[in-house]
Amino acid sequence: MTDVCEGEWVPLLVPDMPSPQELLPWLERMHAARHYSNFGPLVRTLEAAFAQQFGMASEQLTTVANATQGLELVLQTLGLAPGARVLLPAFTFVATATAVIRVGYQPVLADVDAQVWMLTPEIARAACECMRIDAVLPVATFGMPHDMRAWQQFELDTGLPVVIDAAAAYGSQWLQGAQGTLVFSLHTTKSLPAGEGGLVVSTRPGLAAKVRQLSNFGINLDPAGNMPVGALASLGSNAKMSEYHAALGLISLQKWELYAKKRRALQDNLMHEMDQASGHTLAWQNQGTGGPLMAPTLLCTRLPNTEIRDALEQACKQAYITTRRWYQPLLQHMGALEQRCLSLETPNAVELAQTLLGLPFFLSLTAVQRQRILAVLQQVVH
Repeated sequence: MTDVCEGEWVPLLVPDMPSPQELLPWLERMHAARHYSNFGPLVRTLEAAFAQQFGMASEQLTTVANATQGLELVLQTLGLAPGARVLLPAFTFVATATAVIRVGYQPVLADVDAQVWMLTPEIARAACECMRIDAVLPVATFGMPHDMRAWQQFELDTGLPVVIDAAAAYGSQWLQGAQGTLVFSLHTTKSLPAGEGGLVVSTRPGLAAKVRQLSNFGINLDPAGNMPVGALASLGSNAKMSEYHAALGLISLQKWELYAKKRRALQDNLMHEMDQASGHTLAWQNQGTGGPLMAPTLLCTRLPNTEIRDALEQACKQAYITTRRWYQPLLQHMGALEQRCLSLETPNAVELAQTLLGLPFFLSLTAVQRQRILAVLQQVVH
């Protein structure tokens, strides 16, 4: 392989953030209004656009400062007893578990489907037969959407509330005509980047309004409420989205369809090229019954075994190609979490953790960078 210098690293991700030139008119609008936070006009405009997209009343959704706080506040609104058990996949980002713990509940770690890499209603039903479960927190792994009708049926059958951690799934995860609660991330690396931010969408009566109140410290802002405006109605946090981040979100929303189309095309091309380079030995996340992934933001593949995964990881490092072991180690193997969680058997999640590797994926990936990645794959995996 051709030698490269250390300054030529292929990055893992490159955010598609709006340019300063695109942002300037929005900053001027914000400054003219002298409104920078506290549910300002840009936040309300962004929320109105979201409400139109989801075909919902504006009262059924709210923005938040980030998806992690969104998860915490949504869980808080469920009003579960202290120490309530919340089922979630062992194969997920740490924030899913820490949100549960910070609200005073206990995570119960379950396995994921071997093909779609997600907690499914079937897995959740089996877990409920093993122990008491009080709520379920499935994750839209790498943005792959859940089947909301199936989860609504699970709620009806079990009486347990379900909240979808859809952090990476904006534009892919919809309610699909079902009842449900979704929490999205608008982080800079997600498909709708606002730098930081989150979105809570829920058909559960009053949930979004309660989250909105909790995001403003829990202060009552409703003149028609049963207490004075400004009085503390409940113990909340400061989790409001700023006008600056709303401006970024509005710009990104205007370009979402174009960027999503480009990301799908890039993913299809890379997967085809990598399959060719590896002799068709790679495995990819399968689409579930929730529909297609509309705006991929990551590229993760499963290698045939741990040894090949480790060899590819090392070869990429030597070629100055950035990789990532996404969601590894599993939650039950993290020192800060293992004593705070209950864990069921998770053979599929363990297998994923031993064979999965994230590779570079971003729209500005050059032909030269792609060839470097393919050359390493052909050398190690073929």
